[in-house]
Amino acid sequence: MKVLRPFFTIFLLSFLFGQLVLAQPTNSAALPRSKPEAEGVSSEAIQSFLNAVEKSKHEFHSFMILRHGKVVAESWWSPYRPDLRHTLYSCSKSFTATAVGFAVSEGKLALTDKVVSFFPDYQIENLSPNLATLTIRDLLTMTVGQAPDPSFSIAASKDDWIQGFFNTPIVDQPGTKFLYNSLATYMAGVIVQRVSKQSLIDYLKPRLFEPLGIEDADWEEDLQGYSVGGWGLRVKTEDMAKFAQLFLQKGKWNGLQVLPAEWVEEATTLKILQNPNMKPEDRAKSDWDQGYCYQMWRSRHNSYRGDGAYGQYMLVLPEQDAVIAITEETDNLQGVLDLVWTHLLPGFQKKAMPESPGYAVLENRMSKLSLPMAKGEAKQPAKEALPAKKHYEFPINDTGIQSVYLTFQEKEFRMILKNNEGVFPLFFGEKSWKFGATPKLGPYLVSGIKGSMEGLPPSQVAGSYAWLDDKTMQLKLRYIESPHSETYTLHFEGGKLTLDFEKSTDFGSKKMTIVGQ
Repeated sequence: MKVLRPFFTIFLLSFLFGQLVLAQPTNSAALPRSKPEAEGVSSEAIQSFLNAVEKSKHEFHSFMILRHGKVVAESWWSPYRPDLRHTLYSCSKSFTATAVGFAVSEGKLALTDKVVSFFPDYQIENLSPNLATLTIRDLLTMTVGQAPDPSFSIAASKDDWIQGFFNTPIVDQPGTKFLYNSLATYMAGVIVQRVSKQSLIDYLKPRLFEPLGIEDADWEEDLQGYSVGGWGLRVKTEDMAKFAQLFLQKGKWNGLQVLPAEWVEEATTLKILQNPNMKPEDRAKSDWDQGYCYQMWRSRHNSYRGDGAYGQYMLVLPEQDAVIAITEETDNLQGVLDLVWTHLLPGFQKKAMPESPGYAVLENRMSKLSLPMAKGEAKQPAKEALPAKKHYEFPINDTGIQSVYLTFQEKEFRMILKNNEGVFPLFFGEKSWKFGATPKLGPYLVSGIKGSMEGLPPSQVAGSYAWLDDKTMQLKLRYIESPHSETYTLHFEGGKLTLDFEKSTDFGSKKMTIVGQ
């Protein structure tokens, strides 16, 4: 394991950062575009990557490849679109760490500051030596020393996550052992919000978002109004690419030093190995064992990345002068990066190449990528297939669905769903996507936390329907600002409705069936 940098280096960085002048907002124009071969990237390699994605079980929603600061390939799988935000999950952590970097540069805090010093209003009974010595740097490197990770047990059971964090014993000396801890990121974000007296969104807006032209970002909040920090940020795919490109450019953007170069270096270099005793041959196969930085992961091929659940990636490849942004839903995170290394990495060449005939084919393909709608073909007109009965009540069940009211209107199917959270009209197009918004909460990794989705607007959705046979229809509802979707299969027979409910987050492993009358 590399020797960790001494603390005096951190103090020196704090001094240097204090000399930085806050960057002024610049033109929010999109990233420049170019063709792959003009920037030394093979169109055939991108095609090979898309072929591999198509054959895999990974459900891609978007990707963007930058070389020499220019977008050379990009696509969104319909119904996802470039103008929509996407849930970043733990990619949010990289933005929180960047907020810490700005706060250090402005002299608002230092990485060696003790965490408890920012919370004089909190009662901490039996302050342990480990908690007393815990620093902001320990939060950023996931070396708090709590075990097991208390993040979601606290977030699901406590109104006050800060008090919950302080009440959790620190069993290992801070700074010595890696254990992923989203509540540590939350605490780092809260400290920035306390010293700046602003939310993370408001604090980052003039410092990061406006200079990079990132608009309409939003961030979940806890019940006390703090941005949650460790997850919950939503930005567009191009915004993810911009963030990664800023780091590739050592903090410069349009000629301005937006983020201190010293911070970029400090935040992206190895701080601790996740498994220091791992066999070298096993480490060589894993992008999760190359070392952890400040809320970023080291990856193979001398790269590093922001990394979110279900495959949200902001991948920086300094040796290739390249950036890759990906949004998707997968349960095989390593498999996605394996596809990048196998198919895309060999496509980066040192010099520009003649334009390939394959580029036109690639461009056409990228413009037509889409995700499957509801499966099936109508066996007879839908209005005849649907029984006369429209309203069905369900007994108490694990889905929480209490009743549905079903109607048709010109190739549009409407299901008014009542569950434990409320009543929600949902709309589905016949062999097409019907777009809309709903306050209904969709599948979510952290749906069990208190105040989940707090501070966010209604969910953007796209729905489609199809008949599997004359008694069975399928409804697909995609939450298109998240990685997730729901599938409802309705079977009508004998005056009863059998409803099968599936969440994409279960990856086909679970189906809940309820029967209504």
